[in-house]
Amino acid sequence: MIPKKEPEEVTALYVGVTNAMNTDYGDGRRVGDCKCGVYLFYDYDGEPIYVGRTEEKLRGRIRRHLTNQRTDAVAMSVLDPFEVAELEMWPFWELESAGKAEVKATLDRAEYTVYLKALRESQFGVVLNEKEIKPTDETDLPKSVRVSVLPEELRRKREHPDIRLARRARTIANLARVISERSVKPGIRRTLWAQARRLEHLAKIRLEDFEQLDGS
Repeated sequence: MIPKKEPEEVTALYVGVTNAMNTDYGDGRRVGDCKCGVYLFYDYDGEPIYVGRTEEKLRGRIRRHLTNQRTDAVAMSVLDPFEVAELEMWPFWELESAGKAEVKATLDRAEYTVYLKALRESQFGVVLNEKEIKPTDETDLPKSVRVSVLPEELRRKREHPDIRLARRARTIANLARVISERSVKPGIRRTLWAQARRLEHLAKIRLEDFEQLDGS
């Protein structure tokens, strides 16, 4: 029996993630090949939703977030990869040969700096991270690269507000189920609250769109 091909949307997503990771940093290096870095996910409204860091190459870490279930955030329904439209990456090339202590200290400061940036840019003043990003000194960040994850056609399909409402409601239901079945830390409950606020906002905007049509 010949295996069926993956759906076109899945193939397009994998291609999109690969292309994003192959983005030239401006000096011939592909940003996804950097071993140490910080990243920030954005949704279809440009709202920052999740901050992360890696010491194992940006390419591998981000690919796992967006294309399978092998991260805690995805497995626990904290982050829906379907919601990620764009990502911004800060590669720390100079840490490739640094010691573990220097890498950790630098990424601690960088992650917290990006986290504060996300909070300032968010209309809700919150992101979906389930684990606390511990306060530390802020730091200067290297040049970032911000790219779209999805091809234009796939993005148009996914960003329809009714589809996003259904996905977000399902994510909230799954997250609430996780909370009801386990002993969880406050960060998980904070994520549930943040998702609920985002769902309410999107539903309100969608309702207003139709109310305007009815009144026209």
